[in-house]
Amino acid sequence: MEDQFRASGAGALECRLVTERAESSGSPDGLHIRPLGDIDITPISGIDEKISGRYRPEVWERQIGYYLRRDPEGSVVAELGGEVVGFMLGEVRSGEFGLEEPTGWIEVLGVDPAHRGKAIGRLMAEALLGHFRELGAHSVRTLVDEGAEELRAFFSSLGFEPSSLRPFVKTL
Repeated sequence: MEDQFRASGAGALECRLVTERAESSGSPDGLHIRPLGDIDITPISGIDEKISGRYRPEVWERQIGYYLRRDPEGSVVAELGGEVVGFMLGEVRSGEFGLEEPTGWIEVLGVDPAHRGKAIGRLMAEALLGHFRELGAHSVRTLVDEGAEELRAFFSSLGFEPSSLRPFVKTL
């Protein structure tokens, strides 16, 4: 079930950043999007467990540490009533895969299943895309497993389209 929240897999999607911001509708009152912090390891581990059925705090401690070292403002969480109900991890990189220009990457995301359908993912994405734009990115990429239709639909609703950049994998 990891496919439901990991932006990874066989189908690369790309989004060109535009200057106008999409209108957010249907978001719950009291929703707050803020930068990721060390304090978010436990709630993110809990969201992951609800989605994947596995409790893996050591994975999230490592992941969150990586993103905080790279860019403390480059990943976000959504809080509702003081409770973390979603997260989106990403960064801007350049020089990878022959892409010299700064490119935003959304790499991992999750929304608590009890809070889906409330535009939480969209609002986190808007915050992240704005940050990527400030860092000079003109496009954002992610990878979505071909079987993860819900995730594919989510990114498509944000304006992401399939990219000519294709992942290749070799098992070792």
